[in-house]
Amino acid sequence: MNDTILNPITSKNSQDFLPLLGTDHIELYTGNSKQAALFYIKILGFEPLAYRGLSTGSKEVESYVVSQGKIVIVLTSPLKSGTPIGRFIDLHGDGVKHIALGVNDAAQSFSATVQRGARPYLPPQHLHDEDGEVVLSGISLYGDTAHIFVQRQNYSGAFLPGYVPWQPPLQFTPVGLLYIDHMVANVGWNEMNHWVDFYKEVMGFSQLVSFDDKDISTDYTALMSKVMSNGNGRIKFPINEPAEGKKKSQIEEYLQYYEGPGVQHIAMATDDIIQTVQFLKSNGIEFLSIPTTYYHTLQQRVGKIDENIEMLSQLGILVDRDEDGYLLQIFSKPIQPRPTLFFEIIQRKGARSFGKGNFKALFEAIEREQELRGTL
Repeated sequence: MNDTILNPITSKNSQDFLPLLGTDHIELYTGNSKQAALFYIKILGFEPLAYRGLSTGSKEVESYVVSQGKIVIVLTSPLKSGTPIGRFIDLHGDGVKHIALGVNDAAQSFSATVQRGARPYLPPQHLHDEDGEVVLSGISLYGDTAHIFVQRQNYSGAFLPGYVPWQPPLQFTPVGLLYIDHMVANVGWNEMNHWVDFYKEVMGFSQLVSFDDKDISTDYTALMSKVMSNGNGRIKFPINEPAEGKKKSQIEEYLQYYEGPGVQHIAMATDDIIQTVQFLKSNGIEFLSIPTTYYHTLQQRVGKIDENIEMLSQLGILVDRDEDGYLLQIFSKPIQPRPTLFFEIIQRKGARSFGKGNFKALFEAIEREQELRGTL
C-alpha cells in the first residue's frame, strides 16, 4: 500500500508570507545536559559545537550544542530548582521544547503569525556579541512546545550570542546523519484538525498527506495523522492523534507518559541507511524489531531496489514505494526512561511519502514493546 500525496490545500492566508530557510536547531530540555551531550557525541556521532553555562556568565541554565550535517541539537538543563525548565522536565521528562526555524526577518515572522492568531511566546529580541547580531522571536505550539524564529545572516559566531565554542578532547565518529527530514507531533483526542488549521492559517503551510484509522491500525490500536508542509517543502510536520482501538495506542501511551502533547519523534536523513544503522547499532542504539516474515514478500510489494534484502532483514530496515521512488526507514526505541521521544532514520530514493505501506509492521513492533512495558 502506498501513500497518496495530496494536492496542497489552500486558504485565503496560504500565500508564503512566512518563508522558512529550514530547521535552524532543535532544543531539548533534559535533566543532565552534559551527560546528554556525551550521548549525542559518542553514540550518535554528533560534533561538539558550542556551550553556555556558569563559566560564560549563564547563572540559570547550562546548554551544550552539538551538530552533524545540517542538524543542530541544543541540550539544556537548569542550574537551580524552581525554574520553568525544571518544571518542564518534572512534567514531561526529557523532551523537545523549541523547534527553531531559520528566517530572514524574525520580527516580521513574529508579527505575521501573531496577527493570524498565534500565541506570542518570545517577542523579538536582538542578541549581540563580537561576532554580530542574531534576532530571535517565537510563538507557542501544542502543549509546552514552541517555534523559535532565528534570523542569523549577520552573525558569524559558533551558535548564538552568549555561547562560546566547545571543543572538548573527545573522539567521535559521524554516522552519516545529514538533516532533519520531518518531526512528528502527538496531540490529544480530536486535536489534530485544530493544529492542521493552525499550520494552514497561522503559518501558511499546506496539507501534504492524510492518513485515517483505516490506514494506520492493527488488530488492537489505531491513530490518525495529517502531514503539513511549508511553501518550499523544506519543513514537514506530521501531526498524530489517537483513534479508537481495542487497546491503548502508542499515541495514548505517549500522552500518558509525556503528560500532554509534544514531539514524538525526530526523523533524520542519511544517504546510506545501512551504514548509518550499522554504526548506531554498534554504538548501542536499540531499534524496533521487525519479523523476518516482513521481508519474504518485500520485493513483490515494493519492486526492485538497490539494497540487499538479507542485509535489510538483519538490520530491521523497512522499505516503501510511492510514484516518485522508494524510501528506507527504521525507528529507534525511546531514548529516555519514559516511552516518549524516539528517532527515525530515513533514506529517500525519490519517494516523497512517509512509509504508509510499513505502518502495520511498524505498529505491531511498537505494540510488542508496549506489551513488554505493560502499557498496551
